[in-house]
Amino acid sequence: MRRFAEIEDLSGLVRQAFGSGCRVVGVDRLRGGSKKGVYRVHVDGAGVASVVVYSWAETENFWPAAEEAASAGPLAPASGLVPFLAAQRSLDRLGVRVPRLLLADDSRHRYRADGAVVEDVGGGTLEGLFETDPARAAAALGDLAGMLTVMHRHHCPQYGRVDLLEQGVTTGGASCEALVLERALRDLEEAADRDGRIAAEAGALGDRLRELAARVAPRAEYGLIHGELGPDHVLVDGDGHAVLIDIEGLMYFDVEWEHVFLQLRFGERYGALSQPGLDPQRLDLFMLAMRLSLVAGPLRLLDGDFPDRSFMRSIAEHNAVEALALLP
Repeated sequence: MRRFAEIEDLSGLVRQAFGSGCRVVGVDRLRGGSKKGVYRVHVDGAGVASVVVYSWAETENFWPAAEEAASAGPLAPASGLVPFLAAQRSLDRLGVRVPRLLLADDSRHRYRADGAVVEDVGGGTLEGLFETDPARAAAALGDLAGMLTVMHRHHCPQYGRVDLLEQGVTTGGASCEALVLERALRDLEEAADRDGRIAAEAGALGDRLRELAARVAPRAEYGLIHGELGPDHVLVDGDGHAVLIDIEGLMYFDVEWEHVFLQLRFGERYGALSQPGLDPQRLDLFMLAMRLSLVAGPLRLLDGDFPDRSFMRSIAEHNAVEALALLP
């Protein structure tokens, strides 16, 4: 049985952030996270009505343990206080809006896991605003486009997650496209084991991946990307500005990888985020690789006890159909 945080668990962290006069009066665990717990904590005596606490307790991570073995790779699921803080610093330096950090604690003295207390932006997600306030959402989308331009034009001669590059850890592999191909072939094998339609076309899909990878020309510098940027990972603050969350996977990589994900998640609204100069060969390879990842990943997550099972199955089902549609 998974144990999630309660008022008594989080009170010490919040009092450390605001002082002993602060009192926690309520805790809501927010939906959607698969690698960390996200809690809205209601407080008295802090000068704000609420804050958000991130918990990287083991019981908050729904991914199978095997996922953690490949955590040094830029495309592996990223989680933890260290990558979060590195991403926070990097984005702050660029002027990209993220929730303000109030406290980071890895002592385990006040809470059983690494944790962080951050500003509660409180304005809802961009995804929600698309439905409830289209005008406000459109303005925030334009703000997000400006952020992405800044990030994607911030280059590095090496690719990899920012926290690992800060530590001098370089990623194995000759190139981003080689890394994507390697992972896509693993995802294909795994998806074929779980989905009969993918299994029936596994040979053709593998050949297509190798063909697309062979068309990609070498590249010597990489842009800064979020890595999993959907409208659910963008909050909108009281001033209408976009605020990036779930930033632990921040990395230098081919920006086309970001743009493929943006196309999938923003759909008809992607035009506001598109940028000139993207490599069409990379886009073609990355789109097929991303589709296969979005089949294998959700099915892998369902091996455990992830609660929103129908949602994950729908993601896998949709992307299996879309992956097969990319065959010539």
